[in-house]
Amino acid sequence: MQAATTPNFGIVILAAGASTRMGEPKQLLEYRGKPLLRHAAEIALKACERVIVVLGARAAELRSALAGLPVTVAENPDWAGGMGTSIRAGIAAAAHLDGVILTLADQPLITAEFFLTLVRSHLDSAQPIVTSQYAGTVGVPVFFAREYFPHLLALEPSQGCKGVILKHSDHSLRLDCPEAEMDVDTPADYARMQTV
Repeated sequence: MQAATTPNFGIVILAAGASTRMGEPKQLLEYRGKPLLRHAAEIALKACERVIVVLGARAAELRSALAGLPVTVAENPDWAGGMGTSIRAGIAAAAHLDGVILTLADQPLITAEFFLTLVRSHLDSAQPIVTSQYAGTVGVPVFFAREYFPHLLALEPSQGCKGVILKHSDHSLRLDCPEAEMDVDTPADYARMQTV
């Protein structure tokens, strides 16, 4: 698979949460013979050489799942404050890039090809935001051009990036991504994931 030729784009994998609804670190749950976190990192690396993984809760334990992979780990000491703190940590680590894709460690059906489609769509449309659309909403994975980094760095701790997407909908493109509906938050989600 050919990586997109966009100069300096990266992928930020948000994986800092404590998995309270799961009762154990969901990043370490097995999917196709490997931890979810490693699966997410390997998929990202197929699309892009610049992959940043944001860790927080149990960071030392989760680092072991990434052993040997050429990824940059950004530790978020404020992870308990909410998703906004992890987005800020990831964007800060990506400050030298021209654009980033924000994605989660617990959306195992997302493909490297979809990541590349986000970037190509940004190039083709010149829209600075290209977002996934699923289940009647928008969200990650989402591409943000560098001009939107200040908006992401200004997020409140409890905020995700959806507000930025919706506030700037006239500068965004939406791509259908039903695969993004499958995320793993609870034991029931994990059981359902095993059937797909």
